[in-house]
Amino acid sequence: MAQCVQSVQEFIQDSFVPMVAVLCSEDAERVTRKNNLSFPELLRPFCRLTSEGHLRDPNNQVVVVKGLRISVTGINTRPPKTTDLHKLLSQVVSVCQPPEGSPANVITAGDYDLNISDRMVKASVPWYSDWKETLTQLSSSKHYTATTPWFETYRENFLQSMPASEHEFLNHYLACMLVVSSREAVPTEQFLKLSQEQHRIQHSGEYTHPKWFIPNTLKYYVLLHDISDGDEQSVESVYEVIKQRYGTQGCYLLKINSRSDATSANEQMPDPWSQYLNKTSIHNPELDEESAVNNAVDNIGTEEDGFDPAARETHPLQLDQPTDAGYPGNKPIQSVNSAEMTGPQKQASVTPHTTATPRGTCLTLNDHDRIRQFIQEFTFRGLLPHIEKNIRQLNDQLVSRKGLSRSLFSATKKLFGGGKVPEKTIAELKNTAGLLYPSEAPELQIRKMADLCFLVQHYELAYNCYHTAKKDFLSDQAMLYAAGALEMAAVSAFLQSGAPRPYPAHYMDTAIQTYRDVCKNMLLAERCCLLSAEILKSQAKYSDAATLLIKMTSEDSDLRSALLLEQAAHCFINMHSPMVRKFAFHMILAGHRFSKAGQKRHALRCYCQALQVYKGKGWSLAEDHINFTIGRQSFTLRQPENAVAAFRHIFINDSTQSAVQQAAFLREYLYVYKSMTQLSGESPLPQLPLPCLHSSQTRVFFGHERRLAEGEKQAATHVSLEQEFDRDLSHLWRELEERLVALANRGVVPITFQPSQCCLNSQTDNLRNPLAVMEEPIIVEVVFRNPLKVPLALSALSLLWKFTLKDFSGPHGGTILETISNEKEAASSKENTALNDIIDTQVIPEFTMSPEETKVARLKLLPHKTGELHVLGVVYNLGTGDVGNSEGSLASDLMCVHGQQNLEIQGPRLNMTKEEKTSIRYGPDRRLDPIVTPPMPLLEVFFINFPTGLLCGEIRKAWVEFVNVSAVPLTGLRVASTHPEFFTFGSATSDLTPVTPTAAEHCSAYKTVATPPSVAAVTLVSPAAFGVTSGDRAAVADIPLTGGVLGPGEALQIPLWLRGPDREGVHEINFLFYYESTEKRTKLSHRVLRHTVFICASRSLSVRATACRSNTLHSREREEKNGDMLVFVDVENIHTSEAGVREFHIVQVSSSSRHWRLHKCINPVGDKDSKLASRERGKLCFRVLRCRTEEATSGEAEKYTFSDLNLGSEQIVSSTTPCADFFFRRSLPSEPRRGGVASGSASQMRRPGLTPQSGTDDAVMSIVRKCSEVELDIIVLWKAYVVEDNKQLILEGQLHVALQTIGKEACSLSQKEETQEMVLLKFKPDVPPPVSKPSLEQLSHLIKTCLHYPETYDHPFPQKSLCMVPVTLTLSNCSLAQVDVIIDLRHKTTSPESLEVHGSFTWLGQTQYKLQLQAQEVYRLSLKACFFQAGVYNLGTPRVFAKLAQTSAMCETSQQSAMPALIIINSI
Repeated sequence: MAQCVQSVQEFIQDSFVPMVAVLCSEDAERVTRKNNLSFPELLRPFCRLTSEGHLRDPNNQVVVVKGLRISVTGINTRPPKTTDLHKLLSQVVSVCQPPEGSPANVITAGDYDLNISDRMVKASVPWYSDWKETLTQLSSSKHYTATTPWFETYRENFLQSMPASEHEFLNHYLACMLVVSSREAVPTEQFLKLSQEQHRIQHSGEYTHPKWFIPNTLKYYVLLHDISDGDEQSVESVYEVIKQRYGTQGCYLLKINSRSDATSANEQMPDPWSQYLNKTSIHNPELDEESAVNNAVDNIGTEEDGFDPAARETHPLQLDQPTDAGYPGNKPIQSVNSAEMTGPQKQASVTPHTTATPRGTCLTLNDHDRIRQFIQEFTFRGLLPHIEKNIRQLNDQLVSRKGLSRSLFSATKKLFGGGKVPEKTIAELKNTAGLLYPSEAPELQIRKMADLCFLVQHYELAYNCYHTAKKDFLSDQAMLYAAGALEMAAVSAFLQSGAPRPYPAHYMDTAIQTYRDVCKNMLLAERCCLLSAEILKSQAKYSDAATLLIKMTSEDSDLRSALLLEQAAHCFINMHSPMVRKFAFHMILAGHRFSKAGQKRHALRCYCQALQVYKGKGWSLAEDHINFTIGRQSFTLRQPENAVAAFRHIFINDSTQSAVQQAAFLREYLYVYKSMTQLSGESPLPQLPLPCLHSSQTRVFFGHERRLAEGEKQAATHVSLEQEFDRDLSHLWRELEERLVALANRGVVPITFQPSQCCLNSQTDNLRNPLAVMEEPIIVEVVFRNPLKVPLALSALSLLWKFTLKDFSGPHGGTILETISNEKEAASSKENTALNDIIDTQVIPEFTMSPEETKVARLKLLPHKTGELHVLGVVYNLGTGDVGNSEGSLASDLMCVHGQQNLEIQGPRLNMTKEEKTSIRYGPDRRLDPIVTPPMPLLEVFFINFPTGLLCGEIRKAWVEFVNVSAVPLTGLRVASTHPEFFTFGSATSDLTPVTPTAAEHCSAYKTVATPPSVAAVTLVSPAAFGVTSGDRAAVADIPLTGGVLGPGEALQIPLWLRGPDREGVHEINFLFYYESTEKRTKLSHRVLRHTVFICASRSLSVRATACRSNTLHSREREEKNGDMLVFVDVENIHTSEAGVREFHIVQVSSSSRHWRLHKCINPVGDKDSKLASRERGKLCFRVLRCRTEEATSGEAEKYTFSDLNLGSEQIVSSTTPCADFFFRRSLPSEPRRGGVASGSASQMRRPGLTPQSGTDDAVMSIVRKCSEVELDIIVLWKAYVVEDNKQLILEGQLHVALQTIGKEACSLSQKEETQEMVLLKFKPDVPPPVSKPSLEQLSHLIKTCLHYPETYDHPFPQKSLCMVPVTLTLSNCSLAQVDVIIDLRHKTTSPESLEVHGSFTWLGQTQYKLQLQAQEVYRLSLKACFFQAGVYNLGTPRVFAKLAQTSAMCETSQQSAMPALIIINSI
């Protein structure tokens, strides 16, 4: 149970006190009325004795009486009727609320911190953000408890209002004070009249009330003197006469009113009467409009706390409640006495909000002391001796009647030591609740003696008497009397000092069961339960107390059940192992019964306490029910804010309720919300809980939505809200933009560079304010989720924003003008276009959401001014999505509420510094805070005849159209791409005819000239003419504009050549168009437009090429030292598609190099146009000459020589667009495919030349590498004949092969990149790599050899057995350095194969030579071969070794041997 102010002993003693009646004369009543008090009210604050009293029991033992309190009431006090009692109790509970500002009490139970505070309505609700700050830990005891003053008030009023009963005498009058004023003419006569009146009331039999304890009632004569009247001597003389008549023990002179009314206002005196007479307003600081009292009374008037009227008619207590005629106050003779209600009854009539009437205004502190002394004198000299005498008399009577010994006290053992008769159970007893004993019955005398002993705290004798009476009553089957004896016996046993016997709880259980089931008297059963529960609580038997309290709950009284359930809940929480969930469950039951009893505030408090246990534990259904009830109770108590907050909490979390229940919750919430908004008026829009708003998933798009394709025009893809965010792709776009910005800013990216982001989401970099453009829309995509199983209907959905007007053309970054917001316009819920000239806000009229649906809403803003925009949230009308008839739709319109939700986005967690890593901090997310800049140009790009599929290497001509759709001219148009080899806009000198897509539909993409096959045509071309500088590929292409500017509304169409990728598959190719405004802007310097295409490349041809040195060295070509090579080109048709391409034609082979050129084709004479069907191969052989020295070195070192060898009737000019463009833009195998061109790719384009080196090794390496390197690119141009839709189409294409090393095969298909191995982390510096040395293969290409001899030689072997043939060995130094050469003519005979190869011939003369050749020197050596017989011989046996003269190598390297030199020797 809850903590009480009194101890259990004090509580029980104050519940049963001696009763004293008061009978006053009219003059005496007039004297007390000067203080606005009756005589009983005047005495009430002083009725507790401050000193000990003493009396002797029948055994002559002294009994000490401590803290005795007496009850003084008027003789005509009416006990309340049942209906009045219920109203009274309901009212005192209703007006007793938790006092505001009292300290909170916290119960720590396991994992729960329960705030059992007296500020329940405010501090314990879950939506109260700072409720934990109000909690203070109580450390005074192990288990913390909370007070429930409403329960104590209920209990006190209930016990004081108990009607007198015949079966017990505890609340019968023991004495009667006769009060007469000293102003009476003859006070003694007035005393006599009052005495006679009292005797008539008690003994005439006319009145059933009041009840008197014993026939010989103590009469105490009080002479009341008003000091303000003076005449002290006469009063004393009168008092002497009274003392002589009634004795000093039976009378008293009480002097009061020491002050006059005139002086009372000047001096403030204490008012001890307020706590007794104004209890209804003590705990009621803030009841609004008496709503709680009115609600309680109204409910009671209709419900009567669950009592059935018929049951009330036959209630057993009505035996003790006579009709109005049975009260002495209704007799005419008693008109002189003022009628007085009971104390609690009078308290109930006091209105809490009326100003308190001042009391005791004529009394001083001395008067207070006189009254206190009067009570003490009356008790010690009158009441206690009277009780002691009656105890002795009753003891004597009982002893004489029963034939017992002189003292019942000494005969206890004799009385109770004998054999016990087994008691019958309640079920075996017949219903004898109505049995009445005569007043002189010995059983009642024992009970009377027991009650007297109990009232004067002689609990041991009282227990013995109660025990004896109990046995007598049970033997007579007088169950009402037996239950009363059992009840008081248990209480007496508990109150005995020293605890000689344990508390007999089973006595109380039997008494309660008898009262309730046999006697049908719930009032007595309730009193018994209250006493027993308090006793069990004091013994820490909380489980037994809770069980007892729960048993007493019933349907007949909701108020009683609610209070007892609440106390049972407190018992569960105060147990040694707190039962928190039982506490919460019984608090819910108590709240429900409080609600049925009309106690709305107490019901709300109980539900709020229970919610602390259920919230956040996964008990969603229970939590929803509690929040729903809290919302309803709060709304009933005119607390709409709390009601809305409670209903809101139902919808915040995912509800597991059924669809029907959710719909009911939603309708209730909308009704409460609408009522609150009507009461609040022009308050800011509150937050709506539905639908759930996923702020972090909000996306913001800047600009117009992409225009769809028009006919053959394909619009640039750019950025749209339909595209998914790709982090790698975003990084790629940033790199392309940085490259474009660097090119526009002289190769440097500015520090203030901010990459363009048209669509912002949770994965983009949102640390900076995004940039929007005036007169261009801002689209905010908001993600809603309907968590309910019922549809929702949103209407008038729009954005809330705040806009700061700012002029960016001013100094210091702009001038702030003013800040405006559309919150007021949104709160009005009416269509308002006042701010549309600043920002046009789109409103979505209807937005429906299906059950449990996630749906996006795209809301648009169109700014017309520059400044800083802040998107705050969304505003909308929320209603149910039910579709019904017209009446239903009208009702749903009425239930539609207007509110908002904030868009609050948490930025990324900071994790850079040590402080950020050790704490939890988040950076800003400014995606909803764009800066609106002045107007900028806006470009749209359209592609015409753009293919989706190409053959590898296929050339296709398309057109691109640039349109400026803004009112601002644009300039500086450029484009960057991840695949610059895929497209070209042509060189500045290229012929752009035909000028329209229609005219170019059936024309070749190449520039052709009608030329028969002949020696190759040679052209010198500078890479700069095709946008290539310093050997780099053109990663960024400038797009020529007329006058460098594209004006507003203007369009430009230019051709675009495309080349299919060399590798088959689907290729993603990205274009980034860059453009600027003609006016320089401080905020937004440029804009970009993205375009992504996917090209499906299928196989076409595979070209492999190999370069070999020619063996011929003619004397007429001495000026062209080492000036020719042979190039073998192997072409294979690898196209695998059955349909489509029929055959490929090799129409031309071209070369491009700075040092070599194709000379002629040396294939056998035949069909010049080489045709290749599917899976066929062909081989071509070409002679390649070194470019003339004057061509290559006459200031044109950077120029490339293009040589064309056409195999058909038309020559394609490979040195013009688009062939040369794609050659210069070609990709190398080592380049990355997706990221574009690396910064170091220039070195891959440039061939290494002979440059002065600081180290000898580097120079040697360069010389050796130069000998074996070839810087020659072969371009194979082809045509493919394709049949589509019974039409033959001719496709064109070109493939590139880069020859780099003599003898090493090169292929047009780029090899797959090898996966890069993971690099291990190293903590020590690497050892510097060794100096690279030339490889043996590279050193074997220093000397080129050639043998000159006759192909056939006739010799007459019969005449001459030896045949000698002259042979010339030509040696050519291919390097640019001096070379030492050793020639060895001896045969190798180590293997038998060697004899088979060269047969039996030998070299005559010197067989080993050592020569030294200068740079590029040609040396001829004459040799003689000797043959012994005719046959075919291979003369290619000389072995040549060479080394650079300037190196320190010890041995020479064997040079590559020439091709087999076969000679035929004929015998004639």
